[in-house]
Formats: sequence, structure tokens, C-alpha cells
Amino acid sequence: MNNTVLLLDEADNVGVALTDLFPGNIAKIKNLNLEIQEFVSAKHKFAIEHLEAGQDILMYGTIVGEATTEIPAGHAITLANIRHKTKHYTLENEPYHWKSPDVSKWKNRTFLGYKRADNQVGTANLWLVLPMVFCENTNIKLLEEAFEKALGFSQTNPYEDQLKSLIAGLNGEKFTETVSQKTKAFRSEIFPNLDGIRFLTHSMGCGGTRQDADSLCGLLAGYIHHPNVAGATILSLGCQNAQVSILQEKLAKLGCQKPLVICEQQQSGTTDSLLSKAVKETFEQLVLANQMQRKPSPLSKLVIGLECGGSDGFSGISANPTLGRVSDMIVALGGTAVLSEFPELCGAEGNLIHRCQSPELAEKFIHLMETYNEAAKRVGSGFDMNPSPGNIKDGLLTDAIKSCGAAKKGGSAPISDVLDYTEYVKTPGLNLLCTPGNDVESTTGLAGSGCNVILFTTGLGTPTGNPIAPVIKVSSNTKLAEKMPDIIDFNTGTIITGEEDLESAGDRLLELILAVASGTQLTKAEEKKNYDFIPWKRGVSL
Repeated sequence: MNNTVLLLDEADNVGVALTDLFPGNIAKIKNLNLEIQEFVSAKHKFAIEHLEAGQDILMYGTIVGEATTEIPAGHAITLANIRHKTKHYTLENEPYHWKSPDVSKWKNRTFLGYKRADNQVGTANLWLVLPMVFCENTNIKLLEEAFEKALGFSQTNPYEDQLKSLIAGLNGEKFTETVSQKTKAFRSEIFPNLDGIRFLTHSMGCGGTRQDADSLCGLLAGYIHHPNVAGATILSLGCQNAQVSILQEKLAKLGCQKPLVICEQQQSGTTDSLLSKAVKETFEQLVLANQMQRKPSPLSKLVIGLECGGSDGFSGISANPTLGRVSDMIVALGGTAVLSEFPELCGAEGNLIHRCQSPELAEKFIHLMETYNEAAKRVGSGFDMNPSPGNIKDGLLTDAIKSCGAAKKGGSAPISDVLDYTEYVKTPGLNLLCTPGNDVESTTGLAGSGCNVILFTTGLGTPTGNPIAPVIKVSSNTKLAEKMPDIIDFNTGTIITGEEDLESAGDRLLELILAVASGTQLTKAEEKKNYDFIPWKRGVSL
């Protein structure tokens, strides 16, 4: 891919600019020497033939928009001349035949994971501390400060040093950093086999709908049942909608028997009684959790979440197809991949329906898609309003353009299951999970459904991480990887420049996944403690 332009499919009537194109430049595309008529920014699209008003715009071999005016060949595609449109789909389906990738060289590879009693395998060994309701957030923070400092997990805030330096300057003094102030602790010397304690807070649990409280309990149950989690400390006020009993019912349905420390403030009386109980009983459980050790585990135990955020016009060309390649390899090895963000599958429905392994799965997928879209429309939105200003600026003009590129994360494997939000993965292979396109709400949902590693593509850059599942950030372009090296783990811009192909990039990424899953390499999000957690309120969130 060393040209200045790219045609994604022979059926397409628009091309992609890989570099800035200027009037008079000649684009060699579709056996044509097309003269560019106006400036086209890198990542944006241009007409490769004369398009009439009302004519379909084709990318990835499918409809991604409609021309609203005439667009001469060589002119840029912009919001001024196209609008969102998708291809009509039906539930009629023919058998799908998949040619899986050759994974023979990966067959005997392993990662070092934590095998749980229920046969799940974790890529980390964590203890959770979480509230049933937002009223307990302050107490969660008190416990976090106490445990982080006492166990040696805390890190110095570099901006505290900067502020101390400024304060010293006011007094004409000089502030000197000490070695201890620069130290970053990622593992406790007291509990060397514990990868950390994660403290969650949220704004739900009461005051909203009972359905949202029930959904929250389902999400928290998924987090506790997660293979990366050894057990949990739960703080409850007592009178909230999200009762501990509901959480326990959800855990029982999952077959989860992990140790729980349950502390209810209205029963305990004073805050001191509540937190003293939490500290004592949690510490006792940490001693037991520390007995776990990593052991070689087959790649079939990987459950890979597929996510994108801050996407650009190259995401669907480099980063997302690389995830698709890895997804197909994991599935071929007997593992599981989970594709989320339903608003960003709008326009790719036909392809996904065709890949569903049963009519029932296809029907569930479309039901979830249409129900969600209608809920959005009722409040004046809709899937067509999903692209953000950043997406649009960098070439993703319509939701269909964005979605057809986003769907590439799911590779080409058959779809073995379709999950609603908070449903836990139970079937190996490629799963579809209904989440919002909102980055944090979606990654929160992926972890809650059992993903033990999350792959996250970005073209613009985002620091998003997760409390319990390591998030590997994959850049779509080299410029971003060089500009934001503190948040990017892997660069696929080499595909855009022609330095490597998709197979090579996929192999490199899978090697990184194994290092992260084995605990030998931290992701950038883990280094920065980007432990983002936002439950989805099923009202509307795009």
C-alpha cells in the first residue's frame, strides 16, 4: 500500500486519499489516471467517477451514503455533498462458508494465566472493591487510599511535584524531587502474586429505573465472575434499588462461587465500624488470593474484546483489519472474540446477518439493533448521529462509513453468539455484544461479559483503559503513535505506508497480546492507571 490513493473494493465509486491530494495531482485508480480537481485531505474520500444527485456512495463494496448534489470525478466527498444511507438488509440467509487462517505456528503456544476453579483463565489476579450505590463512593475512596498506600500500590502524582515546585518558587526556594517521589509501584512486595486491587465507583444503584438497577447488578456480577478477579469487597448502603440480594442472584446464575466481603452501612452503624470490617476481612482474603500463581495456558482461553474510539479515516484500513486478522486467528485456535458497539455496525448488518450461524442469532442481532436505534430516535437522535466531530474531521463523514470500517475488527469468522448488554460469554468463536459506541461504556461492557484482554483501535488518540481487563491501544497511523507514545501500545500505520502487510501486523499484535496476557508487559493504560468504569444506563447513550 505505497500509493497515494486506495480503492477498498472494485465496486466502490469513491477512493481514499492516503496523503494530501492537490488539484492537478494524478491518482492512479481503477486503471484510470484520474486528475484531482480540488484539495482532498489525507484520510478523506474523493469521487472516482461523476456522481449524480441521489446516487449511492459505495465504499467497502456497500452503500455508505447518498450524494445530495452532483459530484464531478476528482472532487472531494464532504458533508456538503453526501448524507448517511445504508443498504437494505433482510433476515434471509444462506449458509456461510469460512476459510479460517493458517494458525499452525500458534497451535502449541501458551500464555501464563491464572486458572480459576470454573476453568476460566485470567490474564491478571485482582481483588475488586465496589459499591452497590453511589452513596458509598466516598467510602470506596477512603479504602482505596488506605490499601494503596499500605500495600505499596500507590504512585506519586507527577503534577503534585510540579505544584510543589511552583509553590517553592513563590518563596524563592528550589524544590528537589527525591528518588522515592519518582518511584512507580505496580506490584506489592507484601502480595507479589496479586496484580492489584481495583476500586470502582459509579453514579447508579438508586434514583433511576429499576431496570437500570437490575442491569447494574448484572454488570457487577460479570466483573466479580471475571477470570481476572479473585473475589470482591462490596459496600452497600442498604436501602437502594440495587440490592445485594439481586447481585447474589446474578452471581448464582453465572455459577460464581468466589469469596465476597459484604459490608452494609445501615447495619454496621458508624462509618468506622463499616470500614474497619471491610479492611479486616478484605485483608484476610488478599492473603488467600496471593496464593494463586500463573501457569501455562492454551490460547483457546483468550477472550478478546474488540473496541475502537477516536477513530479516523485510516482506522478501517489499517488498525481495524489488523484486529480482524487477530480475531480470526483467536477463533481458529478455539478462543473467543467479542465485537461490540452496535451503533457502529449500522450499515454492516447484511454482512453480519450472513455470518450468523443460525436464523435465531440473526433475529436477535437485528432485534437488538432496531430496538436500540428506535430508542435513540425517540429522543431526537439515531445511529446516523453517532460520528463525533473528530470522526468527521478525519474522514468518517457518515455512520455507515464509520460502521463498515469498525466492523472490520470482527474479521470474517462466523458469528457463534449474540449477547445483550451484561450477558456473559458462553460460546467460543466470534460473539456480538450490544453496547453503546461510547468508548468507556463499551469497554466496561466488554469486561463485564468476560473479555480478559481488550484490543482498542484509535486514529486520534484516547487514554481509555479498564479496571480489570488490560486494554491494548492500537494506532491506525504512525503520526499518532509518534505524537502520543505514552498511550499507544501498537502501531499499524506501517500498513498505510506499505512497510508491512496485514498478516505481519497481525502476528506482531498477537505476540504483544501474549506478553500482556502473561503479565510480562504492562499496557500504557495500566501504567497510567486509566481504570475507566461507566455502566450503561439503557435510556440512550451513543
